[in-house]
Amino acid sequence: MWRAVAAFRILTLAYAAVLIFRDHGQYAHPAAGLVALAVMVCWTLVTVLAYARATGRTPWLLIADLLVTAAVVISTRWIDSASRIDAGFPTLPVFWAAAPVLACAVAGGPWAGVVAALAMCGADLVEHDQLEPKNTFYGVVLLLIAGGLVGSVVRLGQQAEAAASLAARREAAVAERERLARSIHDSVLQVLALVSSRGAAIGGGAAELGELAAEQETALRTLVSATELEPPEAGGLLDVRAIAERLAGPRTTVACPATPVLLPAEAAHALGAAAAAAVDNVRRHAGAEARCWLLLEDEPLEVLLSVRDDGCGFAAGRLAEAAAAGRLGVAKAIIGRLESAGGTATLTSVPGDGAEVELRMPRQRAPDPVVRRARRPAPAKSGHG
Repeated sequence: MWRAVAAFRILTLAYAAVLIFRDHGQYAHPAAGLVALAVMVCWTLVTVLAYARATGRTPWLLIADLLVTAAVVISTRWIDSASRIDAGFPTLPVFWAAAPVLACAVAGGPWAGVVAALAMCGADLVEHDQLEPKNTFYGVVLLLIAGGLVGSVVRLGQQAEAAASLAARREAAVAERERLARSIHDSVLQVLALVSSRGAAIGGGAAELGELAAEQETALRTLVSATELEPPEAGGLLDVRAIAERLAGPRTTVACPATPVLLPAEAAHALGAAAAAAVDNVRRHAGAEARCWLLLEDEPLEVLLSVRDDGCGFAAGRLAEAAAAGRLGVAKAIIGRLESAGGTATLTSVPGDGAEVELRMPRQRAPDPVVRRARRPAPAKSGHG
């Protein structure tokens, strides 16, 4: 589109030059007409070179483009003869005056194009003093249509390009997932299934190992067979439900709202990773028979993801002792991960009655997240072990 604007500016400059050379003898100030043409040539060179680079398409240059063009249009009143102006002859730049309108439409969309068209129409009105149907009025209408239409076409093109790019990325992601799924099915899943069946047949300690292998097999199958793909571009919004539902397993229940729970990609991934670490802690430390519940809540100012279990729990001060001993699983994988994304983590537990982890992620990044640890007086029936 910028190349089209440049081509339009050059072609209309050539047309204006032909008219100025043809009619300059009829001007009230013929030499001034040639000066105006020189200004148009220099400004065309400046804008074509500047608009060719993205860094050159600044609002200040667009405003300057409008002002310079409007000045050339208004100068017709002092350069051309009064009789020619009253007879409805065009302004000195003729169609060249529409170039900044098109530039504003391409840069800012339909509304910017319409505003630029109104500015140029004001310059035409100053030059002609009236909106005569045979000249100025028709030019005003055409400028308004061009500014709005070109801006709309540009916006539609950008939306179509973004949609095509997103579709291509999704197609590539699906193809890569299918390739990985085939590879995992032929290797990891078969090994996990074999360990699960052999462990159950042997019994004893091997049975517990087989049960863990079965859980991991289920979780991995859920991951590779998931149909909902996240947008791969950074800075987009993700549905936290899709991330939370992947954590479901034989002893892990996930409850989510019926409507999408959207967060920025970084925050959503941090929340899901912290929840996955909490669920893994339940599996490792809450006891062989411990069950786990995940509850996702969509609140007006934040997203709350609670991880609860009915395992053995832990005593007050246990986390501080673990951190002092260099075991930083909770401190880094849960608390630190939430802090880095602007969230907060609350861990509560009563020995023998399970534990709970509340993961809160504000919809806008908090400047100084606070991690709170409070002992809960009553037993919890869900969370983190």
